[in-house]
Amino acid sequence: MLIVCCWLLLAVAGMLRPHSIRYVARLLFPLGAVASLAMFGVAAEFLFAGRAPQTMTLVLGLPDLPFHLRLDALSAFFLMVLGLAGAGISTFAAGYFRSGEGTAPGLLGLHYHVFMASMAVVMLADDAYLFMVAWEVMALSSYFLVTSQHRIPEIRQAGFLYLLMAHVGAICILLSFGVMQGGSWQLTFDAMRGASLTPLRATMAFALALAGFGAKAGVVPAHVWLPEAHPAAPSPVSAMMSGLMLKTAIYGLLRVTFDLLHVRFWQWGLAVLVLGLFSGVFGAIFAAVQTDMKRLLAYSSIENIGLIVTAVGLAILFAASHLPLYAALALAAALIHVLNHSLFKSMLFLTTGSVLHATKQRSLGKLGGLIRYMPWVAAFALIGTLAIAGLPPLNGFVSEWLLLQSFLFTPRLPHTFVNMLVPLGAAVLALTVALAAYVMVKFYGVVFLGQPREPSLVQAHRSNWLERIGLAWLAAGCIAIGVEPQLALQAAGSVTGMLVGQTVASSPSAWRIAPIAPEQASYSGWIFLLVIVCVVAITFLAVRLLAHGRVRRSPPWDCGYRWQDARMQDTAEGFGQPIRQIFGPLFWMQVHLPSPADEAPSYRVHIEDRIWRAIYRPISAAVQRAADAMSFLQSGRLAVYLLFSFLTLLVLLVFAL
Repeated sequence: MLIVCCWLLLAVAGMLRPHSIRYVARLLFPLGAVASLAMFGVAAEFLFAGRAPQTMTLVLGLPDLPFHLRLDALSAFFLMVLGLAGAGISTFAAGYFRSGEGTAPGLLGLHYHVFMASMAVVMLADDAYLFMVAWEVMALSSYFLVTSQHRIPEIRQAGFLYLLMAHVGAICILLSFGVMQGGSWQLTFDAMRGASLTPLRATMAFALALAGFGAKAGVVPAHVWLPEAHPAAPSPVSAMMSGLMLKTAIYGLLRVTFDLLHVRFWQWGLAVLVLGLFSGVFGAIFAAVQTDMKRLLAYSSIENIGLIVTAVGLAILFAASHLPLYAALALAAALIHVLNHSLFKSMLFLTTGSVLHATKQRSLGKLGGLIRYMPWVAAFALIGTLAIAGLPPLNGFVSEWLLLQSFLFTPRLPHTFVNMLVPLGAAVLALTVALAAYVMVKFYGVVFLGQPREPSLVQAHRSNWLERIGLAWLAAGCIAIGVEPQLALQAAGSVTGMLVGQTVASSPSAWRIAPIAPEQASYSGWIFLLVIVCVVAITFLAVRLLAHGRVRRSPPWDCGYRWQDARMQDTAEGFGQPIRQIFGPLFWMQVHLPSPADEAPSYRVHIEDRIWRAIYRPISAAVQRAADAMSFLQSGRLAVYLLFSFLTLLVLLVFAL
C-alpha cells in the first residue's frame, strides 16, 4: 500500500508543473519505474517465501462499509507481473513522451500513475465495494490515456467505444457480486466464500463474471473495443493496456471461479474452453490481414488472451473432474502465459512506438528496411517476435508447451463427450500457434527487413537511451524465463496450491522442468540455448576456415529483371492474401479493383469484422432510433417538464397503493 501511495503522490506531483515535459518525463516517470521495481520485489518475495495471506482494513470507505485489503498468492503473482512489466514500460515512457502530444504532460502523468495504482488496488481488494471503485477508476484513467490525442475525432470515437464496453462489463461484474452475496448484505470476499449458493445461482454468478471480465479482457465477441483503443493510445499506454490491464480481467476471473465460488461444473470449463479457442484463432486470423502495426498487435493480444482463457477452461474442466494435478498444470500454463505476454507484448508495442516516432508512419505498407537505421529497436523487436511466436529458448515457448501438455492429459477426463471434443481443441490450438508465428514473420519482415518503401525512412533516428533501457529490461525477462522456467513455475505453483490444492513440480534436476513426470515430457531452456550457441559458433568457424577469411559479395538473383525497386517486395497485403482466401467467410471485404482507364490505378481492400456488423452495428442503430424517438422529451418547455414530473408522481402513488 505504501507503493500504491507513492504512485498516487507521483500522480499529484505531475500537476505541480503540468506543462514541463522534462519534469514529468525525466523525473516522475523514472520514479514510477522505481516504484514498479519495488512492487515486483515485494510481490516476488511474498511468493517465493511462501508467506501466509495478509489482510488489512482501511478507515476509508463508507460508515459501516470500510475498505478491506488482502495479499495472498494470487494477488501477489499479478502484482509481480504489474511491477515487472511496469518498470520497463515506465522507463521507456520517460524517454518516449514529447511536448505537444495531446494532453498536457502533467495531466498525462496524473492519469498514468493513477492507472498503475488502480490496477494494484484491484488486485488487493478484498470486498466488492473497493473492487468496483478501483475497477471504475482504472477504466476512467485508462480512458483519458486512450484519448490523449482527443482533438482527433477517430480517437474520441475509439475512447467512447472503450468506455462503453468497460461499463457494460462493470455492470455484469457488479451483478455477479450481487448474486454471490447469497441474500446477505455483507460485501466482503470472506462473506462470499462462506455463502451457500445453489447450482443455479452459482452458474449465474459465473456467467456474469465471465461476461464482465471477458469484456475487459477482449474475449470474442466482446473484443470490438480492443482493435480501436490500442491504435488510438500512445504506445506506452497501449503496452500497459495490453500487457497489464487485460490481465486484471484474468485475475478477476480466477478470483471468482477458483476462490469465491465453492462449486465448479465441467460445463463451465467447456464453455470457457470454446470461447478461448475461438478467440485465439479469431485474433490470429485477423492479425494476419492487418496493415497497421498497432492494430496487428491488438488482434494478436486477442489471440494471446484466447490462449490464456483456453488454459483456464482446461483448469476448470480438470478441477470439476477431481483431477487437481492436471488442473494445476493447466492453471500454471495460464499464469505463466500471463507473465510472458506482459513482457513480450509490452516490448512489441514499445518498439512500434519507437518506429512511429522515428518515421511518423504506422502503416506497414510505408515501412521496411529499418534494421539498418534502428538496429537496437530491431534487435529488441526480434526477441519479442521470436518469443511471441513460441520459439525456444524464449519465454513464449514455455507457457505454450505447458498448455499443450495440458491437452495431452485430457483423455483422463471422465466425460466421454468432452474427450471427443478436446482433440479438436488441440488441433485448433496448433493452428492458432502456427498462425501467430506467421503473423510475426509478417510483422518483423515488413517493418525491419528488405528495403525502405519510402525515401523518408533513411532519415529515421535511433531510440534514446531511456527507451533502450526499458526495452532491454523486458527483453531480459523474456530470455530469463525462457532459459530458467523453473522460477516462473515455482511462482505459479504458489498460486495453484492456493486455488486447487496442488502444485506442479519443476523437476528433480535443476536443468529442466518436467511438469508431470520426466519420462513423459521435460524441457530445458539451457540445453536449447547451448545447442543454438554451439551451432552458430561451429557454422561461423567453419565458414571462416573454409573461406580462409575471404568475403565475397554479389547481388541476389533478380529473376531476369534488373530494374527492381523497393515497391516490388512482399507487402503486408501480400502476406495476408492467403489468409483472406482461406478464411474468407470470417471477413466482410470490400475490394476496389483498378480499371485500365485509370490514370493513377490503385488497389484497395477494406476489411471489417462480421461480428461488429452482425451484432454491434444493429444494436447501435436501435439505440439511436430509440433516442430519436424519445427526443420529444427535450422540448425545452418548463410546463412540459412539470407535466412529466406530475405524471410520474401519479404513477408512483398508484403503485404504492
